[in-house]
Parts: sequence; structure tokens; C-alpha cells
Amino acid sequence: MKLGTGKRKRLMGLILVFFVCLVCISTPFQCYASFPDELRLFAGQHKELHLTMPVHAQVTVNPDIVNVNGVAEHSFRVNLNEPISLHSNRSGETQLQLKLFGKLPLKTVKVSVMPDLKVIPGGQTIGVKIKSAGIIVVGHHQVNAAENKKVSPGEDAKIQVGDLITHIDGKYINDVTKVADIVKKAGEQNKPLALKIRRNNEEIQTQITPVYDVVDKAYRVGLYIRDSAAGVGTLTFYAPDQGVYGALGHVITDMDTQTPITVGEGHIVHSNVTSIAKSQNGEPGEKRAIFFNESKILGSIEKNTSFGIFGKMYSAPDHSLAKEAIPVAFAEEVKEGPAQIYTVISGQKVEKFDIEVVHVSKQDFPATKGMVIKITDPKLLEKTGGIVQGMSGSPIIQNGKMIGAVTHVFVNDPTSGYGCFIEWMLQDAGVVIDPKQQQNLKAG
Repeated sequence: MKLGTGKRKRLMGLILVFFVCLVCISTPFQCYASFPDELRLFAGQHKELHLTMPVHAQVTVNPDIVNVNGVAEHSFRVNLNEPISLHSNRSGETQLQLKLFGKLPLKTVKVSVMPDLKVIPGGQTIGVKIKSAGIIVVGHHQVNAAENKKVSPGEDAKIQVGDLITHIDGKYINDVTKVADIVKKAGEQNKPLALKIRRNNEEIQTQITPVYDVVDKAYRVGLYIRDSAAGVGTLTFYAPDQGVYGALGHVITDMDTQTPITVGEGHIVHSNVTSIAKSQNGEPGEKRAIFFNESKILGSIEKNTSFGIFGKMYSAPDHSLAKEAIPVAFAEEVKEGPAQIYTVISGQKVEKFDIEVVHVSKQDFPATKGMVIKITDPKLLEKTGGIVQGMSGSPIIQNGKMIGAVTHVFVNDPTSGYGCFIEWMLQDAGVVIDPKQQQNLKAG
């Protein structure tokens, strides 16, 4: 019995689809598909790659930067049916090339080796005191210029809530206690004040004229202002070789304007957790804490970014759960599965609690919300109900490496929340250096 042309083509198509599916689910194909195009390592770190192909290939690499299978040669043969073992020697960049029969290109991997980096995990609750790099405008108010006549000099000058006043009459200002005298003097002289304002990373020049308030018997400019903020959070890491720290995992914003605070100066101190309001669905809880031994400054605050606060810290913080520094993981090393967080739920004692990393986002560039985590530890759930305010910055540890920090809680499910990758925090702390920059530094 002969098949028609149409049926024969359909049969051949089905057979072709079958073989394609068979190839796609085969171990060599899956290993090849998962084989990286780029690989990042810290100096001294080991890594195994798998192709599981029953052939030999010629490997070419710079052995000064990376050794393959323990061989310190530029080019040699490897068995692709066995793991390819990499050992990074020093920081720099190289290409690992695989060629079948020494001629046919199979795979090229860009390998970047960073300087070795280890940090001491935090978890301590810290008190944060931050002074802005100027005067923050947090609101407007009316001035009683005369009976039944109200004006707002601030609004007339088109000054906006969230503006940062950095200079008055050419002089830097970041102390609200000095503003009243400046306004009084200008009012008595009937002179406008020249203001330099920072708004959305732009500098704006404007003037404001003080108005005498007949009710308050004082000169006013119709602005509510603030120059500082304070609160509690969690220390994420201390990098002993660089003498820097990172904390919080998210930006500090002004409570009224919800705009990020530009740091003028600030410092962190010890804090003592006195009680915890448990999280419930729709209502995040919080750590209740007091500043402790405020005369002992733990570190300075030099930066306030999307990934937290950063500054200098010249000695390891007290009450650390891990006394020795541990490795850190790049974003691509983070996997779904069990992990732990370090945090304080009473006093100053840092404890370890079990969590699950339930989702990992692929991030080639710094971005918040790198992973979704879920609290699984019965003790922590009983005490806090999940993630609470003040827990932000708690370091996340997986397989002996620091992978990130707790950042946000899900309001409708406080047992879960977001975490950011430690890589981005280290970058903002000025710790992670691009291998090309490292080579330039050595060359200089």
C-alpha cells in the first residue's frame, strides 16, 4: 500500500518533530543550552561547567587568570564528557574558547575575575541619624500679612514640596535653627533672599521675600522645613578589608515628602529591640527599638541610595553572629531554595532564621526586588508574623555565601517579601571593582 504525497510529507514532518523533541530533552543539548556565555568569578574561586558530550575539544584560555582542569597551559585538549573545572587565579578578563577537533568553534565564554571579596554578615538592629545636605521643604503655610489677608511667600516663589534648599544668599545651609535669624534680618531690611534649590537633580535659582506675620509678630516665608531624620534598621554587612558597611537595603525618604534624603552627614549607633508589633495581612508590623549607647558611633553615613545607606566603619560591629568574613555571591549564583536571614527580635542578640527563596529575577543591571523570599522559620513567624518594619537590611545567606538583604514586605502576605542582591549593595558601597578598572589601577 503506497502513501500519498501529502500523507508522506506529514509523516516525515512528525518524524522530524519527534527527533527535534528528542534532541531538545537530551542531556547534552540541555547542558549546552545552559552553558553560560559570560561567567564571573572572584579570585581564588572554583567553578565547574558541564557539557556532557562524548567528544574531545581544544580549550584555549589565559592561564594567568584562569586554570582549566588544573592545567596551567594556554591551549590543550579536554574531554567534554567530564566536568570542566575552572580555578580563578587573579583579577582580569579572558575568553575560554572550545573548538571541536581543534577547528570547529563550539563555545566561547567571556570570563571576568574580580578581586577576592569577603564580608562579615550583619543582622544587628542599628539606630540611624541622618542630616540632609540642605533644608528640605516639607510643606507650605499661610502668613497673616494683615487682618483678613493671608499670603504664602513660598508658593509665590514657586518653591515645591520636596525641594532641597542648599544655599541662602550664597551661603551653604543645612541647619533649620539658623533659618529664623536669616529670615528676620532680611525682613527687617526689606530684602528678598536668594535661594539655590536642588530639585530632581537640577539646580534652580529663585528669590523669596519674607512677610511680617501680624499674628505671630515675626517674619515668615510660608514654608515648613526639616533638616534631619532618624529611625532604626538592620546592618547588612561589614567589609573589613575596605572598612565600609551597608545597611537597610532601601533608600531613606523624608516622611512627609517621600523624596530620598540627600546626605549631608550622619552616623549609625547601636539600637536595642524592646518589643515587636506582629505583622498581619494588610498591616505590616514593626520592631520597636531605642537608640543604645549613642555616644559610641558605629560608622558614618556617606551615601543614601536605592539599596540602602553606606559609609565608613573602622571595626567589626558588636554582637555579630558570624565572627569571620564569608564569601559573597553574584546575582547569577542565587538559586531558588532554602536560605537563612540574620536579624534581631529581642535586645541586641542576632539570630539565624530559615527562609525560602521562591523566585529569582534575572538582573544584568542594578535594580531592586531581585528575589522573592518567604519566612519559613516557626520561631520567627510566631514572634513577628513574618517580615516587619525595621527588618529591612537583614542579610540573606545561602550555601555559606551572602546573597542579598531583606528589603520589603508584601502587605497582604507578611510572611513574604522582596530581597535585593548583595552585589548591588556592594557596588554602591564602592567595594566591587570592575576587572578592567582593577587592571587600570595596577597599570597606574
